[in-house]
Amino acid sequence: MPLNDYRADLMGSAEITPDGAFEVGSWQSYTLTYTAGKFGIDDRGSIKIALRAHCDATPWQMDDPKAPGYVSVETSTGIPLTITLDDRRAIRPWNKSIFIRCNKFLSEGDQIIVRFGDTREGSPGLRVQTFVEDRSQFRVFVDAIATYDYTALPEEKQPYVTFVATDADVYQAVLPTLRNTGEGFKLAVKAEDRWGNPTDKADQVLSVHASMPVEGLPESITLKPGEFGAVIRDLKVFQTGQLSITLKDSAGETVAVSNPMCLQDSGDYKHFWSDMHGQSEETIGNNPIERYFEFARDKAHLDIVGHQGNDFQITKEFWTKINDLSAEYNQDGEFLALPGYEWSGNTSVGGDHNVWYRHEGRPIHRSSRTMIADRDDNDTDCHTSADLFEALKHEDAIVTAHVGGRYADVKYAHNAKVEPSVEVHSAWGSFEWIVQDAFESNYRVGIVASSDGHDGRPGACYPGDAKFGSYGGLTCHLIPSLDRDAFFEGFRRRHHYATTGARMYLDLKASFASPSTLFMRNPDLGDVPSVQSQEAIIGDIVKTTDDEVTLNLKLAGTSPITMVQIRDGMDVIETIRCFEENPSQRRIRIVCEGAEYRGRGRLVQWEGAATVEGRRITRTKGVNFFNPDRQPGLDDNNTVHWKCVSTGGFSGIDIWVDEGVGGTLKVRTNQINCDIELGDITAEKTVFKCGGLEKALKISALPAVMENQPVELTRTVKLRKEGDTRLYVRVAQEDGHRAWSSPIYIFK
Repeated sequence: MPLNDYRADLMGSAEITPDGAFEVGSWQSYTLTYTAGKFGIDDRGSIKIALRAHCDATPWQMDDPKAPGYVSVETSTGIPLTITLDDRRAIRPWNKSIFIRCNKFLSEGDQIIVRFGDTREGSPGLRVQTFVEDRSQFRVFVDAIATYDYTALPEEKQPYVTFVATDADVYQAVLPTLRNTGEGFKLAVKAEDRWGNPTDKADQVLSVHASMPVEGLPESITLKPGEFGAVIRDLKVFQTGQLSITLKDSAGETVAVSNPMCLQDSGDYKHFWSDMHGQSEETIGNNPIERYFEFARDKAHLDIVGHQGNDFQITKEFWTKINDLSAEYNQDGEFLALPGYEWSGNTSVGGDHNVWYRHEGRPIHRSSRTMIADRDDNDTDCHTSADLFEALKHEDAIVTAHVGGRYADVKYAHNAKVEPSVEVHSAWGSFEWIVQDAFESNYRVGIVASSDGHDGRPGACYPGDAKFGSYGGLTCHLIPSLDRDAFFEGFRRRHHYATTGARMYLDLKASFASPSTLFMRNPDLGDVPSVQSQEAIIGDIVKTTDDEVTLNLKLAGTSPITMVQIRDGMDVIETIRCFEENPSQRRIRIVCEGAEYRGRGRLVQWEGAATVEGRRITRTKGVNFFNPDRQPGLDDNNTVHWKCVSTGGFSGIDIWVDEGVGGTLKVRTNQINCDIELGDITAEKTVFKCGGLEKALKISALPAVMENQPVELTRTVKLRKEGDTRLYVRVAQEDGHRAWSSPIYIFK
């Protein structure tokens, strides 16, 4: 329920100094001064000052005045106070709070002074949040009458600051992944700061170099201060092959290489990229929903976006706004925006599920109304995922199971008509176990990924310094055109693959010796349309009389591809290493991977050090270390130190050693210790299990240098005599990104 609003105008006021705009990730010190209102503050009354749940600034602390994040509190009258810092004392989304109880009363005009990042005794202050926000509030709640029923100050009296991007640190060049020859396409170029925010502070002329002739491509692109990038439209290529575009600065140094773009003569489908799942400030996220849609289209350069606010926070008014904005931003052929919400039931009744409608104006079936005062349409609520599937069975809607705070239990309920796919990756981590749960239940599901971002950056969601441990995922949709009809048809046929955020090209086909039955819908639904075909693509369901099938795989990565696994369900048919193993390899990869368990506390904290005895470490690099202030460091004792987290995905530490023979790698972490001879480290991972949910330390060897080359594979696979053969691939890149295709389901 919302906080009471009794005479908020009489509850006092607050101001913050300094105010204005500050660069993300910078070190600051703020003083918030609360002035008591008409009622004063009663003896044992209190105020709370809160930040949004997903602010990733330095945590507040009151123990060490010389350490970062130190907070001090005093009053203008010197009365005694009781002060508590808490992550859950205020109602969401204002979770991170400082509670200040007055042990004697204050009168009107008396003040409480709070210094955040108080530098007077040696603290460096606090590092502010790492993402851009126009109005980052220090929200003040007042219990003037000592009832513990708080009133928020009026919006116009709430203190706030603004956070803006820093200087350009990296450049990005974004192309489509698959198009027909002669078809127009666009190149998007942008600069990002060190925290992943698109920045308008770039001042560069970049020369443009294409791997094949491109009609309409300029020789250079100018990024000017005040502009967030450049988009070059109506480009065309008239030959098949793979296009990449390289950007170089004035010194001739490469600053960006685009994702690969494959050109085909004439295909039945093209590739379009989506991030279908994220939240804005109206629920648990940051930045308003208008900024959310604008970022997806104009800064992340997505093709498709959806908004997924927690249903128990979506009022009637906000549901109307979601629908109005999706209709406003949706433009066939240019950009798809879909209305939707996250059904946010507890795991015990099914867990989080994402819901999207093809059309606006459809009902929202909430899992609960715990934060909504309106009770007029309680009869539309669905308190279990089974109830949700029943309510949606006649709607033009699609659902995916999601792993977030309340992870989905797909074994609790499933409906093949409504729920075509499950989500394997988001900013929360990677969750292959949800795919396994579906396989164990004999569901025929596709595999998607999204960000579930809470910082207003759909499609380019960096974890910053928050509890999210991964870069947000993306889904590539294989559909003939960019419109809602094609999207929903393709989604229901599971024609998509998932990545951890890289726009890699993936094409998987199955060829049959004899004509086979390809179903347009899951045959579990009964009498569904079908056609005869001797080829199937990602997500198809096929009935055949053949005993084997030929798989054809084509890959082009945004980084060198290190490994491809061909899987039948969770069984690995074959693991293909995409590099030559060399006994004299001089790069060692240490991987910290896994989660504690499936639930909200899945995050694993890793703190480690690795020493090479008998050889010298010449270089080190972090893999999936997204926080620029938390990179592995090499000290004078030939030891690499690191701190990282894993939430189902992984972080890796690459170590290059000098030439020579012998040597021992000694790894010490808070999870496990191990010693291994360098000569025993091969491309095959040595695994040290640490309990939990696939929690492990893994050590392997890679070539010192790898080239980014496309991968093409053909394999013949025997089909199961009974049940589905569920063929899909799992792909790993050198830079830590991964991909999963939706399975091709084949039965006899």
